[in-house]
Amino acid sequence: MAKKIAAKFKLMIPAGAANPSPPVGPACGQRGVNIMEFCKAFNERTKDKAGFKIPVEVTVYADKSFTFVTKQPPASDLIKRAANIKKGTDNPLLNKVGTITQAKLDEIVDQKIADLNTDDREMAAKIIAGSCRSMGVEIVD
Repeated sequence: MAKKIAAKFKLMIPAGAANPSPPVGPACGQRGVNIMEFCKAFNERTKDKAGFKIPVEVTVYADKSFTFVTKQPPASDLIKRAANIKKGTDNPLLNKVGTITQAKLDEIVDQKIADLNTDDREMAAKIIAGSCRSMGVEIVD
């Protein structure tokens, strides 16, 4: 028999660096989740993605046990790292802040396709390319 779900919540936590301070502590504590157990499990699962903030969906069950699903880092963070820039532009039509190659775009698509709302690689590439355009990052061949 399936466990009864008591709550679901989403957080953005730095990879491999979850600790009991906000936002993790209050979000887990008010739902009765063992905070340190969650932090250890999250840090173990995300230690290879250091430097990124990782979206995580936590499901808490009636018996206070939990499961969580980690997603890939946000596309904008992956684009910033690929283009080697600190932040996107304030005006993408006038100011271009960086470039990435088509190969780098394909790498980002491979990493993000599981989290996007499509399974088609071409459409996923268009989604990521749109994020690049809105950040002022040009795609070169």
